[in-house]
Amino acid sequence: MLDNEDQGRWDEIADVVIVGSGFAGLVAASEAAKTYERVLVLEKMPYSGGNSRIAGGGYCCWDSKLKLREELGLGEDSWRAHFDDTMRAGGLYNVPELVEVLAKEAPAGLDFLVDAGIPFRKSLPRIGGHSAYRSYQMACSGSETMDLLQEACFASGHVELRRNVAVRNLFREGWRPFADNSPGRVLGVAVADNGTIKNIRAAHGVIVASGGYGRDVELRTAYKPSLSAAYSCTNHKGATGEMIRFAKAVGADAVHMEFVQLYPCADPKTGGIDQAAFLCYSGTGYGLVYVNGTGQRFVNELASREDVSNAQMNAGGKPTYSILNDRIFELLGIGADDIARLVERGRACKAATLSGLAEQAGFDPTIFEEDIARHNAAILTGVDEAFGKPMTSQMAPLDSGDFYAIPQWPSVHYCMGGLRIDAKARVIDIEGKPIPGLYAAGEVCGGVHGIDRLGGNGIAECIVFGRIAGRLGC
Repeated sequence: MLDNEDQGRWDEIADVVIVGSGFAGLVAASEAAKTYERVLVLEKMPYSGGNSRIAGGGYCCWDSKLKLREELGLGEDSWRAHFDDTMRAGGLYNVPELVEVLAKEAPAGLDFLVDAGIPFRKSLPRIGGHSAYRSYQMACSGSETMDLLQEACFASGHVELRRNVAVRNLFREGWRPFADNSPGRVLGVAVADNGTIKNIRAAHGVIVASGGYGRDVELRTAYKPSLSAAYSCTNHKGATGEMIRFAKAVGADAVHMEFVQLYPCADPKTGGIDQAAFLCYSGTGYGLVYVNGTGQRFVNELASREDVSNAQMNAGGKPTYSILNDRIFELLGIGADDIARLVERGRACKAATLSGLAEQAGFDPTIFEEDIARHNAAILTGVDEAFGKPMTSQMAPLDSGDFYAIPQWPSVHYCMGGLRIDAKARVIDIEGKPIPGLYAAGEVCGGVHGIDRLGGNGIAECIVFGRIAGRLGC
């Protein structure tokens, strides 16, 4: 709230102020720079990128200029199928209007990344909850992706990024809860910069792209008490959700805050996600199998993250394992050097035979080999009698080595809840009206994913709604 006595007390003026420097923030900045001369991106951490810098790089869309689905002969897909899959995974709690925007605009968003110089692998996995092969995989690390995106973002000369600058407040003119008078615009932000509080005016709008609240145990347990500090978290340290509080203080509504996702394939030792964790998730459409500590399969590997994580919790103890072979690594576009590094780091164990792998991982060899044989047979028949997984001709049987076991365990990963927005990325207030001058994109928003986010929809959401937010409602 900006009191009358504070009017005009601005230390600085920008056309657009963007809070957060991950995918959503940088894409919003790129878009805003097409129209405005001075776009200021504020990042509270000493590094830029947030969770985007450690993201796996999966991007789901039904089409793109890369045309990998056609090139690889992976069948049909459509925006409607992507829409239906997303709604189904979200338990129909999703806002259909937002999901339609995501599904229809995701191809253009991926093309934006390609034009920004982001490379993609020549593989297109089918991952959990999706009915088609549509998960484009970035062929570089999250850090490299962020560096490339920053370079493209700064090319206009109209974007400035400031690190170690934390927003402490949002200013909105004339707002009171349920007041009769028409509330005013969001005018700008107060920031802490080198120990000094400064007020920065945003002449045309503030875009909140600050990410989720997975690291804020108090906030997440306020809505979902079961996710206590006992749970590890894959997020970077700055994923603390304060911008949701600041936006609510000027009238913003928040939705679905109780919906917090676990990532089923995190490193059991650290709770973090690394290349192995991404492979364990993205390999499910190519025949990868999940087993428990005795070597027994326990779930449909192509189920949603929520369903897989819940099954893990009831599978007999920590950890569970992903089982794959050289052929599945090949289908994922992973070469011998990367595989060797996983083994050398102790992230995966390797054996020439299934019995040898069982011995290394501590599985019951009889249970393990029988379940793998049943899964191999299901690939041939097209019917998974054990768990009803949709089998496809793209799946590779685990019938030849080398074989690998990668341990995994669920970790707090993504917040489906956040600020309520509309299809123009305008933040909606508690009366159901857009707040003038306030926009949001990315994980800080709620309503797109419902109770559970499909893999590959997170980055897509950031790009799609980041571009929309950068247009400031136009």
